[in-house]
Amino acid sequence: MSSNTHPLPNPSPLQGEGLAIPSPACGRGWPAGPGEGEVLRPQKISLFTLLREDISCVFQRDPAARSRFEVLTTYPGVHAILLQRIAHRLWKFGLRYLARLLSWFARLLTNIDIHPGATIGRRFFIDHGAGVVIGETAEIGDDVTLYHGVTLGGTTWNKGKRHPTLGDGVVVGAGAKILGAITLGDQVRVGANSVVVKDVPPHRTVVGIPAKIVLRTEEADADNIYGINLDHHLIPDPVGRAIACLMERIEVLEGQLRKQGAPVEGQCHICDADELCGTEVARVARKS
Repeated sequence: MSSNTHPLPNPSPLQGEGLAIPSPACGRGWPAGPGEGEVLRPQKISLFTLLREDISCVFQRDPAARSRFEVLTTYPGVHAILLQRIAHRLWKFGLRYLARLLSWFARLLTNIDIHPGATIGRRFFIDHGAGVVIGETAEIGDDVTLYHGVTLGGTTWNKGKRHPTLGDGVVVGAGAKILGAITLGDQVRVGANSVVVKDVPPHRTVVGIPAKIVLRTEEADADNIYGINLDHHLIPDPVGRAIACLMERIEVLEGQLRKQGAPVEGQCHICDADELCGTEVARVARKS
């Protein structure tokens, strides 16, 4: 591939909404045809450099890592990305069957299924890795972290761009599903077991099914020294917050009924979830 930078196509409609678009600097490109993409880079990065960075970044994101030898020999996520880097080169050279065969072997060895056509940026890390699936037209930026059970899947059988695009610094929690040709901006965090089906602007955290934005990244705790926020467990619970608001509202309404002399005592029966109930009525009922 030539080292000259290729011109980008017409501006993406997402660009005006602050959403990330494929960037030449992080090795992502626009699909040139059905199931194919052209990697856009200002300069060619050697395979050895990519592999060395993939191993080094483990020590930044996994405190259990002790040595390069341990990482290289016992981390299935590292094995999967090393083999995918090679398979992706074969894919670009037109050796499609050989690339798919190597991808099949990687899945057999690691239980991680990454299509050789997927475009992956630098310093990519899959923690634990079991059950991760990445589709053919997926595009992943630099410094992205995935946990086990993550799926970057499609929602159509049509050829062409049908898998997600992840910006730089994205963290995807365990079991999350990101489906369709959508874009997640830089520094987005996806909560565990969330299902993302719509574009997410940069610097947001999303949770739920379907996933909804719950806060901005800058509202969360400070990033670690490597600039990657791995505190994906410290995210709000929108369902719990809504239930708490409803319980508070019920308590206020029952208080107003008591003032009017309406009989409300004894109407709140203790149920199996009484320990989770925070209303004054439930507390009084438990004491009695």
